[in-house]
Amino acid sequence: MAIFNQLPDSVLQWLAIFLSIIIEALPFVLLGSILSGFIEVFITPDIVHRYLPKNKFLRILFGTFVGFIFPSCECGIVPIINRFLEKKVPSYTAVPFLATAPIINPIVLFATYSAFGNSWTYLWFRLLGAIIVAIILGIMLGFVVDENILKENAKPIHFHDYSDLSLPKKIFAALAHAIDEFFDTGRYLVFGTLVASAMQIYVPTRILTSIGHSPLTAILVLMLMAFILSLCSEADAFIGASLVSTFGMGPVMAFLLIGPMVDIKNLLMMAKSFKPRFILQFVGTSSLVIIIYCLVLGVIS
Repeated sequence: MAIFNQLPDSVLQWLAIFLSIIIEALPFVLLGSILSGFIEVFITPDIVHRYLPKNKFLRILFGTFVGFIFPSCECGIVPIINRFLEKKVPSYTAVPFLATAPIINPIVLFATYSAFGNSWTYLWFRLLGAIIVAIILGIMLGFVVDENILKENAKPIHFHDYSDLSLPKKIFAALAHAIDEFFDTGRYLVFGTLVASAMQIYVPTRILTSIGHSPLTAILVLMLMAFILSLCSEADAFIGASLVSTFGMGPVMAFLLIGPMVDIKNLLMMAKSFKPRFILQFVGTSSLVIIIYCLVLGVIS
């Protein structure tokens, strides 16, 4: 305790924010790792291709909307997406799921509805924005750019045959996979959280608010704030609601859309498995679509 008493107040605040983000995020990373483990053991590439639609555009829509019934927080979505890609799910199906799952799942939608005073307006605009971004990302990967987004130097993929194992042994194998995934992903989460919490302390919020005068700069400021804060998608709506009176609907919607798709900890976890070129495409396309969508939203609201 004496050591902590000697630390500057800013460092203590940094550690407190770091711990709060970690405590909030770890359960979702654990859940994502467990789902990843069960996908590895119970879902074979044959099963994946049997149930995926044959039409490419329908596959994009499938990835966009499956988050309604297969929810995940952005803290745990990356290992799930990585596992799906290794099972030969097309990137134009997996990436729309990556974009929408942390936003369109029922828990986040209810939190958004509650945070804005039981308002359906913010819920529907957030839902629509996420769907538009996901579909455009899917079209980009399906029809425009290289759909192979995994790093070439990623660890070799070996498809083990678990079909002969008994159910208890399958569950044990899934949990063993989950443990490996959890510790592998967790180190990126810890480092990303350290950076995010430090930026909350050492990048004064008043600087950001002072430059957010025009609609465009206000949108950019709140997108940057969402990136810095790295909030969980279950909690960001309550922060966003407190910013409406200062910035208005368009910028706040940008805050609610970009945060679950791109934040510091999520970006570092993506860097582990995905090509840098794809990450730039993902961040650039998502940001551009959100900026245009929120500018239009600011005009009509």
